[in-house]
Amino acid sequence: MKMAFKSKIKWIALFVLILSMVSLVIHLSITKLSGPYSLQSTLMPAIGFNLTPIFGGDRAVRNKRSWGHVKSLKSLQPYANPRSSYPVPNEKNNGYIYAKIFGGFEKIRSSICDLVTISRLLNATLVIPEIQESLQSKGISYKFKSFSYLYDEEQFIASLKNDVIVVNSLPENLKAGRRRNEIHTYKPKSSASPSFYVKEILPELKKSKVIGLVLHDGGCLQSILPPSMSEFQRLRCRVAFHALKFRPKIQVLGQLMVQRLRASGQPFLAFHPGLVRNTLAYHGCAELYQDVHTELIQYRRAQMIKQGILNDELSVDSHVRRSNGSCPLMPEEIGLLLKEMGYSTETMIYVAGSETFGGQRILIPLRANFSNTVDRTQVCTKQELSDLVGPETPLPLNPFQPPPTKSEEQLKEEWNRAGPRPRPLPPPPDRPIYQHEKEGWYGWITESDTEPDPSSVDLRNQAHRLIWDALDYIVSVEADAFFPGFHNDGSGWPDFSSLVMGHRLYESASSKTYRPDRRVLAELFNIIHDNLYHHNNRTWKHVVREHLNKSLSEDGLIRQSLLSKPTTFLSHPLPECSCRIPSAEVPKQVKGNDGRFLYGGEDECPRWMQLSQEDTRSESAVVEEGSDDNSESEYENDGVEQQESDDSRGRSSLTQIPMDQDDEWDPND
Repeated sequence: MKMAFKSKIKWIALFVLILSMVSLVIHLSITKLSGPYSLQSTLMPAIGFNLTPIFGGDRAVRNKRSWGHVKSLKSLQPYANPRSSYPVPNEKNNGYIYAKIFGGFEKIRSSICDLVTISRLLNATLVIPEIQESLQSKGISYKFKSFSYLYDEEQFIASLKNDVIVVNSLPENLKAGRRRNEIHTYKPKSSASPSFYVKEILPELKKSKVIGLVLHDGGCLQSILPPSMSEFQRLRCRVAFHALKFRPKIQVLGQLMVQRLRASGQPFLAFHPGLVRNTLAYHGCAELYQDVHTELIQYRRAQMIKQGILNDELSVDSHVRRSNGSCPLMPEEIGLLLKEMGYSTETMIYVAGSETFGGQRILIPLRANFSNTVDRTQVCTKQELSDLVGPETPLPLNPFQPPPTKSEEQLKEEWNRAGPRPRPLPPPPDRPIYQHEKEGWYGWITESDTEPDPSSVDLRNQAHRLIWDALDYIVSVEADAFFPGFHNDGSGWPDFSSLVMGHRLYESASSKTYRPDRRVLAELFNIIHDNLYHHNNRTWKHVVREHLNKSLSEDGLIRQSLLSKPTTFLSHPLPECSCRIPSAEVPKQVKGNDGRFLYGGEDECPRWMQLSQEDTRSESAVVEEGSDDNSESEYENDGVEQQESDDSRGRSSLTQIPMDQDDEWDPND
């Protein structure tokens, strides 16, 4: 009897176990089928991307308010063609202009546009300029010259054949004079006027048949020109948006990155933090950081004051500067703003920029709010990025050389000399000293008061940054929405975000491009400073949405014209480089104190362009009709505070790509 009872219990336990297994299999099957993404990648199996929606286009519905076009700007179209008498350049001209360009990606791009404009103004032949960041001496691949490292030379020359004659090099008879330093060289400022070139440089050009220009400020011609020189402004647009194409490999990989980011069928947003050491130092934003980073920013600020770049005090209140809108928005603030604008926590966000001071650590708050935050290292393979830079001469694998050991008396003397200056504490004696703690910025800031000269590795990395910025530029221009962390900085230099915003305004004025006023946002963040992440101030949320929505429309464009265009024309190429298709809504015309149009002064588009746009509109209307029913609920619920979900099924596997890390976290990150 006892044995029979035990046997029954065993059979019951086995039955319960089988029932549980069947139930588990059923639940897993339901979960798999109900998830928005399939388990297979159709785009990049090598990396393991997981972006293909199993329901195709039906599930990939756009949120109209978050991603749709700005209706009031749809009538603006790109139109940079000459509109008056515009003679073709003659080979018998006044001479040659060659130039050396210093600076990063933004300064290079803006300077080239000004050089072409000056060459047209002086009726001169332009020699392909030398980009100093990508010379052979910087350790780049032997396959490239300085200009071709970044841009397509053949495309540049062919595209400008009706504007300016461009050649690869000076004639042999003039090269000899250059080697003997017999050619007059000028260092014009970015605010140089057309009359300066006509009165000062043109006579010398006619006399010697060649002049040299050295450009440091990101340009060599004032941004705003008289109305009579509108054709020169349109020439700037033709150079920036048509002639300056990146070399084919960069262009192809950039477009492939855009395809990968859209592989899920969903749109994506590009964000440029603008956290660059030079920018932070110029505006006195050191106190936004802590410890070593603050000291690094202050060191660079002291250098700028010594070199005459900056005329200001060394120590300033960073919080006052932030309240004035002079400092970048921090990533945690960007995350809150995007959430208030109705972007889902699963939104794909691409972080642009080859330099983010503070590294990946500074982006942690943004990634906490938006799990699908990625950059180029997660969208591209190492091999793809390596192929762009080409074959390079190997550098020493271990350039690290430990500093000489100091005696106890020397250490005490240095400590007493340092005074109250805050310095990072030395590592505990029981812990080994890692290599990265003695090389790069971390090494010199703890050992010396003077920053060492860039090493061969540093110079090569600076050249690589040009390529990374080019990739990010392509992605940012093509993105469905763009949010700048810093633009219109007032330094007089072109900045990455402003160039992207100007390019997007030219190509697709109605696309989602935020133009926030950092001063207004700083005041709003001060209100909720003590309760940044858990506040429930509905008035605050309403004001934030209203401000950012206005920045997308005419109000944002008018402000951009007032603040950004006087510094960099390419950041706001209106009204010279656009035309307007007649519509039922009559645009308001706004003029500045100087009489120029801030908004609404565009010419009417030619008839062929109007007909083309009518065909495009009719096609898009048919497509939108089919998706209206699906998107209606999303549209109505947009702007409502969204609840974060613990379900990770919407998280893109872009964030799951393995990243190479050292055993010890590198402080450079």
